[in-house]
Amino acid sequence: MKLYFAPGACSLSPHIVLREAGFDFDLEQVNNQEKKTKSGMDYWGVNAKGQVPVLELDNGERITEGPVIVQYLADQMPASGLAPANGSMDRVRVQEWLNFTSSEIHKSFGPIFRPTTPDAFKDLSKANLGKRFDWLDKHLVGKQYLTGDKFTVADAYLFTVLRWSSRVNIDLGQWPNLKAYVDRVAARPKVQEAMKVEGLIQ
Repeated sequence: MKLYFAPGACSLSPHIVLREAGFDFDLEQVNNQEKKTKSGMDYWGVNAKGQVPVLELDNGERITEGPVIVQYLADQMPASGLAPANGSMDRVRVQEWLNFTSSEIHKSFGPIFRPTTPDAFKDLSKANLGKRFDWLDKHLVGKQYLTGDKFTVADAYLFTVLRWSSRVNIDLGQWPNLKAYVDRVAARPKVQEAMKVEGLIQ
């Protein structure tokens, strides 16, 4: 299988999951501005939405949307424990976290990154993120990861988008439990591996 990714983008989440689960896979880097892959392919031909990530299976089928991709990967390697069994309440909790991260955290960063967004709206987006971070900081008291002591695909996704905070001058140190959580995930060997390959750390 092959993951189409852009360094540090939300595609880092399935990249981490691929490594945590122990898959054999290839990577194809995408230039998000030019919509070209490193090998010269027109990325619009890979994903008509123009976004990463895309997971291309060995049979040629392609899966889009990060939260869907990470659940698919976890289900292919159930022994990895990266997602609880389908239909269980534990799985529902992981899905809640994936949805929360997608709708409340990931999408709130979008307007801040866009150069055409008015400053007042950027400030509002940052304030909204701050409220979500307040809540997350309380939730993480006494917990290693989102659902307890076990790292799941939801942690790979939340960690990926929380990393963007420094790019928009949000200091996670204001939320000690959240900062400790990000540091804890960042220290995982497979997370380090993925970030090194993407050139995010030395």
